[in-house]
Amino acid sequence: MTSCFQLLAGVLAVTFTVALANRHPINDFCVADKKSPVLVDGFVCKDPKLVEDNDFFSSGLHIPGNTSNQLGSKATPANILQIPGLNTLGISLVRIDYAPYGVNAPHTHRATEIFTVLKGILEVGFVSSNPGNRLYTKVLRKGDVFVFPIGTIHYQRNLWRRPAVAMAALNSQDPGVTSIENALFKAKPNFPSEMLATAFQTDNNVITNIQSKF
Repeated sequence: MTSCFQLLAGVLAVTFTVALANRHPINDFCVADKKSPVLVDGFVCKDPKLVEDNDFFSSGLHIPGNTSNQLGSKATPANILQIPGLNTLGISLVRIDYAPYGVNAPHTHRATEIFTVLKGILEVGFVSSNPGNRLYTKVLRKGDVFVFPIGTIHYQRNLWRRPAVAMAALNSQDPGVTSIENALFKAKPNFPSEMLATAFQTDNNVITNIQSKF
């Protein structure tokens, strides 16, 4: 019986390894064909004969983002929507600008993020999953690096009275973002206010008032 379990474990281990190996591209590139009507998880490949140098290029991350909004932050991405050549390669970049004391509010990605400060002093943090819900935080300065594991709720805020800038790399060509406040209070149709009031242990009128601001 023991040998059967050992054999099964070996087969599962090999299968898992092969599955991971097959996640890598089998071609040099698969430039996204954004005009294709075919719907897949990502984009179908453009005919290699039609691929151009600019399919692997993007410009503009040197330009400060407009932080004149309620949160005082702006993310400028360089993902598959800006660089078609990222298709299937599983990586992207984003520049984040922060106004003095600006916040990149709690959110999640379908990717792990490695984050580095280019200018300023930022407090960053993420929360582990249930039931622990431990908050891991750190104050970062220029050149410091921090990792936000995939799927965790995380945030950044500028502790400086001057603008701050950070750059992040993510292991997805299109990592997406789910802002917690938008997901809860801006969803269409709205979450039932009674349900949110129960979840937050507050009055229904408080929830309705918050929803009205979104």
